[in-house]
Amino acid sequence: MDATTRRNFLTYAPSIASLACINPAFAAQNTKIEPKSIPFKLGLVTYNLGAKLDLPALLRVCKTTGISPVELRTTHAHKVEPTLSADERKEVRKKFADAGVEIWGAGSVCEFHSTSKKTVDENIETCKRFVDLVRDIGGKGVKVRPNGLPKEVPIPKTLEQIGKSLISCGKAASDAGIEIWVEVHGAGTAKPENMKTIMEQCGHASVGVTWNSNPDDVKNGSVEESFKMLQPWIKSCHINDLYKNSLGTYPYRELFKLFRQSGYNRATMIEVGKTFPDEASTIEFLHTYKGLWTELASA
Repeated sequence: MDATTRRNFLTYAPSIASLACINPAFAAQNTKIEPKSIPFKLGLVTYNLGAKLDLPALLRVCKTTGISPVELRTTHAHKVEPTLSADERKEVRKKFADAGVEIWGAGSVCEFHSTSKKTVDENIETCKRFVDLVRDIGGKGVKVRPNGLPKEVPIPKTLEQIGKSLISCGKAASDAGIEIWVEVHGAGTAKPENMKTIMEQCGHASVGVTWNSNPDDVKNGSVEESFKMLQPWIKSCHINDLYKNSLGTYPYRELFKLFRQSGYNRATMIEVGKTFPDEASTIEFLHTYKGLWTELASA
């Protein structure tokens, strides 16, 4: 690692170094061995770690660290968008296959809570375009989200609107052989009980949730109540800063145990609020992150 890369990475060194005191397994950083007791994979959401990486760089990072699958966030430097031509979509699919990296899906920003019917309808149509994209590139789903609750509308009405709007998205996804994942996201809509209502209002088999590791999940230091509430719909999962939250902010060890017990065998996707300036520092961070994830997720 050159001096600039090392300096960028060492910004996080105090937090990472403190982990060595938590568990010797992490200090060893045995990142090449994932215990058989972990039935789910460690993947990457390109928001924010991969935001500045073009597609070749993103694939190099994932191949080097052994992190797969990848959820491709819209608007980022890898430019995997619904505007791609048929040939460009085939090329994206081929590049991932050649690198041995799986495409999880597309991270859209489609949302359905607006008080404007026109805006909601536009978001539904945009979601359908992402469905076509994900089908063509060989992914599994499209991530959508609510992003809050309009103050001028009764909460039950907005939750019903979001749920009903998702039905046509779910139908399009089912026809394409993929899924819709509703991120547990937004002020008010991130509350597990409100997301449960949205899912009940939707009721489409191809629509589920992306568990988002939010503070709203935690009740009396545990996520068990929230997990049981949403478990029937969990099809994806976002996780964030393990090194910070392993010290008590978010009970990841308990979450991973609940995943194992429930038979979840999909992916937990890294979504952290950091953007590194180069591939080398991103790789270094991900190696360290993977070491801690392996320790926390092991039985």
